[in-house]
Amino acid sequence: MIQRMHKGAPPKNFGYSRENRKRSTESEKALWNHLRNRKLDGFKFRRQHPISDFVADFYCEECRLIIELDGGYHNEIEQAQYDRGRTYELNELKVKVVRFTNKEILEDIQFVLNEITVHLIECTSEKDG
Repeated sequence: MIQRMHKGAPPKNFGYSRENRKRSTESEKALWNHLRNRKLDGFKFRRQHPISDFVADFYCEECRLIIELDGGYHNEIEQAQYDRGRTYELNELKVKVVRFTNKEILEDIQFVLNEITVHLIECTSEKDG
């Protein structure tokens, strides 16, 4: 089961995950308040979850959905290219990546939650259909 959940993440990523959870950003804390303990439509999310060579900010295994929060440095050309490559690799693992800015989280959390819910609904309708 661990192999499936973590998609072959190297051991060092588990340490990175623990460290990242200890020093969450304000936007990560704000979103986590709405995702933890199945608060969003009963879906279980994990935070700072290792998958392959990456650590996802938030991950819903049931829907194979990653939620990434991007600070201002994600607008820099090199980081944006890295993010696109990372998203491509995760998509190859059949995992969907949805990105939000820290500003969106802090200024309009309801918009973010509605957008995430759309992806959760898509996931459940694909399973039912």
